[in-house]
Amino acid sequence: MKETRLQRHVRAPWRGLALWLLSVPATLVGLWFITVISMITSFVGVLLFPSATMLLRTQLDAYRERINKWTDVRIERPYLPEPEQEPGLNGMFKRFIALISDPATWRDYLWVVADPFVAIFTAALPGLLILYGIWGYVLAAFAGGMIGHYGGSEWYTYIHVTEGYDQDAGRILSTVVVATACITAGSLLGPKMMNAYGHWGRAILGPTRKSELALRVQHLTESRSDAVDASAAELRRIERDLHDGAQARLVAMGMSLGAIEHLLDKDPEKARILLAETRESSAKALHELRDLVRGIHPPVLADRGIGDAVKALALDHPLRVEVSADLPARPEPPVESAAYFAVSEILTNAAKHSGASRVWVDMRYERGMLRISVTDDGRGGASLDRGSGLRGIERRIGTFDGVLALNSPVGGPTIVTMELPCALSSPKTSPF
Repeated sequence: MKETRLQRHVRAPWRGLALWLLSVPATLVGLWFITVISMITSFVGVLLFPSATMLLRTQLDAYRERINKWTDVRIERPYLPEPEQEPGLNGMFKRFIALISDPATWRDYLWVVADPFVAIFTAALPGLLILYGIWGYVLAAFAGGMIGHYGGSEWYTYIHVTEGYDQDAGRILSTVVVATACITAGSLLGPKMMNAYGHWGRAILGPTRKSELALRVQHLTESRSDAVDASAAELRRIERDLHDGAQARLVAMGMSLGAIEHLLDKDPEKARILLAETRESSAKALHELRDLVRGIHPPVLADRGIGDAVKALALDHPLRVEVSADLPARPEPPVESAAYFAVSEILTNAAKHSGASRVWVDMRYERGMLRISVTDDGRGGASLDRGSGLRGIERRIGTFDGVLALNSPVGGPTIVTMELPCALSSPKTSPF
């Protein structure tokens, strides 16, 4: 749920303080990391370095997660792909070399060293201003008089809190004014300081050009492998359906026609019965072939686009499905096909497992993305980690750099959102 502007201003200062306080465990992990580095010339250092690096990366993943969630900045994990694990000393040394030669490892350590000082002047500053303002109110209310009464002395900005403070209306009023200014400034600066902190985080914790290319190559390799596997599985399915369905019926029809030839003169009545059965088998074979073609690429998808194709799916679905499509033109055919079959799989899963009675499908094109959201009112509890259906959808759209997000709390509703980057074809215009 998107935050309102007021909510952001209220929450940002406290989130900034939380990020600053997060530097305490991060610093402890950083101290352990540098201790391991000091032992790097010995076998013990080489042995401990991977675990210390992974511990540091886990700690900094918490920063990335919160920065991504609380600011307008997005930070991807920057680490280069690790080599495949091999048993023995050779595998251990290969992993050690890969980790120690990854620039992100040393930028992580730079973050741990510098972040407590950077955070206090960016993310944490609004929260500290608000706390300082609250302390000013406390001084004006009663603490200032107590400090002066017991012979103490303190400065609140330019205001001297000492004996007689509680009797000096001018100093109390000045304290309230300064405190109010601090709280106001902290509340107003919160989101801006958080975004400034987010840019600092992306500069240090984000991927470099080298790691971006390496991660891109890895992603393309995985998506290509997934695409090849999916194509092979689809071919096997088509071959199986042809062999077990239409092909078997056509063979049976050939045998029936041979029998009819021998019965035409001897038993015309029985030949007529066999001919009717053969005609019925031919109709079933034609129906199976049409279903098979529809499963490969539905004619309505080719002719009218994904919007009407999903609406056709909704008409045949056992649940009540409402489809909203706001697409100014058609996506590229491969993307359109992948999105269609992904929606089809999600609707099938909803009918089988969700216990829902209604499903809503929303399709729109925003900022170069085909965005599809499928919501059902079922029992919820769906997970990407259980079952292969959603994972298969994720792999299918991942071939096109698409992403899938699942929100399915126990009790429902379940919301599956997909985004696929694509270009739209030029909308057709009337010649009149």
